[in-house]
Amino acid sequence: MRIGIDVGGTNTDAVALVDGGIAAWAKVPTSADIRSGIIDAIRALIDQGVDVATQTECVIIGTTQFTNAFVERRGLLPVGVLRLALPATAALPPLAQWPADLRDTIGDATFMVRGGYQFDGRINSALDEAGIADAAHAMAERGITAVAISGLFSPVNHAMELRAADIVRARIPEARITLSHRIGRPGLLERENAAVMNASLADLASVVVRSFRAALAALRIDAPFFITQNDGTLMSADVVEAYPVLTFASGPTNSMRGAAFLSGLGDCLVADIGGTTTDIGVLVNGYPRESTVPVDIGGVRTNFRMPDILALGLGGGSIVDAEDPASIGPASVGHRLTREARVFGGDTLTATDIAVAAGTAQIGDATRLNELTPAQIATANDRLHAIVEDGIDRLKTQAGAAQLVLVGGGSVLIGRPLDGISEVIRPGLASVANAIGAAIAQVGGETDHIYRYEDIGRDAALTDARDRASAAAIAAGADAATIAIIDQEELPLAYVPGGAVRVRVKAVGALCTVETGNRNSRNIGRDRQMPRAPSSTNTLEGEIECPDLTSY
Repeated sequence: MRIGIDVGGTNTDAVALVDGGIAAWAKVPTSADIRSGIIDAIRALIDQGVDVATQTECVIIGTTQFTNAFVERRGLLPVGVLRLALPATAALPPLAQWPADLRDTIGDATFMVRGGYQFDGRINSALDEAGIADAAHAMAERGITAVAISGLFSPVNHAMELRAADIVRARIPEARITLSHRIGRPGLLERENAAVMNASLADLASVVVRSFRAALAALRIDAPFFITQNDGTLMSADVVEAYPVLTFASGPTNSMRGAAFLSGLGDCLVADIGGTTTDIGVLVNGYPRESTVPVDIGGVRTNFRMPDILALGLGGGSIVDAEDPASIGPASVGHRLTREARVFGGDTLTATDIAVAAGTAQIGDATRLNELTPAQIATANDRLHAIVEDGIDRLKTQAGAAQLVLVGGGSVLIGRPLDGISEVIRPGLASVANAIGAAIAQVGGETDHIYRYEDIGRDAALTDARDRASAAAIAAGADAATIAIIDQEELPLAYVPGGAVRVRVKAVGALCTVETGNRNSRNIGRDRQMPRAPSSTNTLEGEIECPDLTSY
């Protein structure tokens, strides 16, 4: 049995997955301390006859805590930012494009020294080790322990980032250091931003992981627990403490994975309609399609792996202007829906009220909507369907009708066919799709390398990339017998000789346990080694060594 939990901003959902089927499910309010909400959710499963103490193989948790904390500027640490790139990049210092309020929170401890590489692995300038030591001394004097290090073209060669980390740690032994090559992709500013974001969440990551551990200990669940990341795979608690940003957008991702499980579809559109927003995404081979452009999070551009999700200001609690029914959202009553919506005795006209008035939902007291005219109802109902249709058009990449899976408590808003959609599917248990998505999470591995096709050939390069991705998934805890390649991308590099092509491959597999393999699931991720620096500077001689961007 697997227990899947999703800790949202409003509710904590839990499901017990036994032999591939849902044995029990629960939805309880999220608690301020996180711990009690998880305990309440699992106890609700126990009340339904689930023996969590002896039958639980593992617990997999999804959470929006880190995303919410960064967007709300809550619980963030001041960060020492060290860039290895001079004399290049001096025109745009670290944090130059960050919102003013975030810069005030993160601080102004930014340092630029000589170092980094060029696009083909050649040295940009020799590493200024004395400058790094001075920067570390200045950080120590200011009491900074969270450090982000980024180097010019470090995804091509990350030796200087590793050396800089050693120098900083020698002067700040307690430093929690984030190296940009382990999170982001090529593109210095966005990759640096992701590293700074990650470093700022170091304290919160420890608090959240401790809360999860305490909740399971209180229930006497002696089983390993994992946390979902934003590509639909899982990682160990230790890795989450080091890389909390990898959980960003894991909530919508879990909902999409749950939608795939409930509907049996691997390629379709998914709309997760909640109380405040609608998240629309695309499933490809059962996993969310990844974004190919920089993603804005809390006003900061990043380029680490994120699902291609379109968030719309429409949910069950979206406020409707009675005087202008075509005006819906983005303001919402959110978790106060059951108190403030008209059908529940409140005075606020919401999208849920419109769904009830239109006859598409049977919730609350419909007689409280008698004052609405047919014209008002029709106008508002047309508008909320149009918002979803517009979002679908923006996500589709090809003409023609597509299938749409609706999940989330707000899915009752959609009561008629949608333009561009051949079939609207409403699976059972859609309201806990996010917890189901967590429960079925697999282990993933990803590799991102640059090859010269003229030297080694396309077939050999692709085979090598697939082998690397598969090995990364196995090292992260996947059962070798279940490995499958789910995504492959080739991107020719302009103006680079030798037919240089950037190849990215993603592999996934089932979590390897005592029963399915020779690796104990309780130790998964604990002995995982981070990518090592190459022994020498790389060139475009056959292959440029890039770090394995592993999905832990």
